[in-house]
Amino acid sequence: MQLGVAGRVKELIEDAEAFARAAEGEFGEAVVKGDRILVRDAAEKACNAVVQATNALILALAGKMPMSHYERRVMLRELEKRHPVVRDLGLRDRYMARYKILHGEAFYEGVVDIEELKVELEKVRQYVEDVKKVVGAYTAGN
Repeated sequence: MQLGVAGRVKELIEDAEAFARAAEGEFGEAVVKGDRILVRDAAEKACNAVVQATNALILALAGKMPMSHYERRVMLRELEKRHPVVRDLGLRDRYMARYKILHGEAFYEGVVDIEELKVELEKVRQYVEDVKKVVGAYTAGN
């Protein structure tokens, strides 16, 4: 079934929330078990929550779906110019920080700092919520 833009944006937000919940659950389990691999998998799920939320934002505001992390950064930079709320919330910088720490350091490099990852998971949740507000305000206004 082919979804329209609004339906696809909604689906991406739902996916972002689901990945964030999965990351939090997996992280909690990994800490209890002392399982470094599961911690790294949780970090990757958290990163994907940010990716899905960012895709929703870009699709809602620009009408395009980015195909790479590079395209997301470029499109977020362009959105900052056209939509001050994107700049004011620091969404581009926040996207890049989560990508670097969760995907690059935790998942690929194996840097497992439990206290840092607790902070990062909260930042992921807040990022998804901020994107939901921006997307909701945009779609309500159009």
